[in-house]
Amino acid sequence: MGEGQGGRPGRAPRQPGQPDPRRGIPSTDAVLRAPAVAPHVTRLGHERALPVVREVQRRARAGDGDLDPAAVVATAAIQLAALDAGGGPRPVLNATGVVVHTNLGRAPLGEAARAALLDAAGYADVELDLATGARDRRGGEVLDALRGAVPEAQDALVVGNGAAALLLATTALAAGREVVVSRGEMVEIGDGFRLPDLVESGGARLREVGTTNRTHLRDYEDALDRPGADVGALLKVHPSNFRVEGFVSSVTVARLAGLARERDLPLVVDPGSGLLEPDGDLPDEPDARTTLRDGAGLVTASADKLLGGPQAGIVLGDADLVARLRRHPMARALRVDKLTLAALAATVCDRGSTPVTLARRARGPGLRERADRLAAALRGHDIEAEVVPHAGRVGGGGAPGVELPGWAVAVPEDLAQRLRLGRPAVLPRVHEGRCLLDPRCIPEEQDEVLLRAVVEAAADVPEQPRR
Repeated sequence: MGEGQGGRPGRAPRQPGQPDPRRGIPSTDAVLRAPAVAPHVTRLGHERALPVVREVQRRARAGDGDLDPAAVVATAAIQLAALDAGGGPRPVLNATGVVVHTNLGRAPLGEAARAALLDAAGYADVELDLATGARDRRGGEVLDALRGAVPEAQDALVVGNGAAALLLATTALAAGREVVVSRGEMVEIGDGFRLPDLVESGGARLREVGTTNRTHLRDYEDALDRPGADVGALLKVHPSNFRVEGFVSSVTVARLAGLARERDLPLVVDPGSGLLEPDGDLPDEPDARTTLRDGAGLVTASADKLLGGPQAGIVLGDADLVARLRRHPMARALRVDKLTLAALAATVCDRGSTPVTLARRARGPGLRERADRLAAALRGHDIEAEVVPHAGRVGGGGAPGVELPGWAVAVPEDLAQRLRLGRPAVLPRVHEGRCLLDPRCIPEEQDEVLLRAVVEAAADVPEQPRR
């Protein structure tokens, strides 16, 4: 079983004058367009399919007998089919008009973040200074990016999600002591989890002040001045997933920060939605920069909402306070992996062009044009389709009550389930007896994919209404 002269283990040597079979390896584009491969690329997406194809080509080019160059297309098709049918989350076209859709994993990552994920998938300098070869701070790139985006923050920290950021802050600053918070800010954050339960699970005790609709500065002062008070921190939570209107009153961050300074207490503010700087399209949504300028000691937020990044919790603010959180034993249990750090750093640097930002800023005329094209194409396939006004939403507990004016294509309601079970899966909105397809959250280059999905779904309906 020798190598043979000029050969490699497992492969017979090529005779002089014999053409190199590796020259027959098809190009990447040719593999992606091959009939056996293209359907999987459509369903999986170009970003997921491309690394698989390139790895198959690499094995064939290696010439080590592992893969015959003539089998590149067939091998790529087999591997993509296995990935296509895998047990992981299935790709979904979000046609609901809800930009940050919790049930669809909240924010879709942008191209920069996806590329960063691939770069970090192997070995990466997560805690290494390549210049010196010595150990370095973990995730320094994303911490620098966050401080650059929010100059008011002296330091930053990243943990598993927004709830983890708030839990770590209240635990590190006030375990065994009281955290004073307005009763009107005692929110339920989703799936039955409530802020009081979260905070108290870390050992802090909540001291609620005020009433559901009205809280005044004197309510906080009374809580601090009462006999036996043992307060570790003040807390202000933005009720991001609901609004209370009418006879209401709350204390601003600036006034609460003044009280915190007088009493030498840290003020933790949770804006929640992950907006780093003011946004003219969302004037009532609090942002990290303004909150810190108003005097907050720490700001906690989610990275996978309005920021448009991966699931993570962000802590920004005073260097000494952030250091207390970083040194707390809980921080180790809540820290994130290299993939999250890479995707978040890329997102912060590219936050103006993330899918979340582009989708929520999409305007009516462009959406109407896309809806008109889709409806016309569907009618060309004898499928009933009508363009109707449709208001999208930010979603994910951000900007409650803010409508995003747009358009949707209304098709028969009985297509909804077939669209959800299709490949790719399409999630429409079912409303008033119709299935609505809003293009806001679907990249324009995938309009043709959406069209094919609806046509295929309609073909499976025995008595599809026709026009």
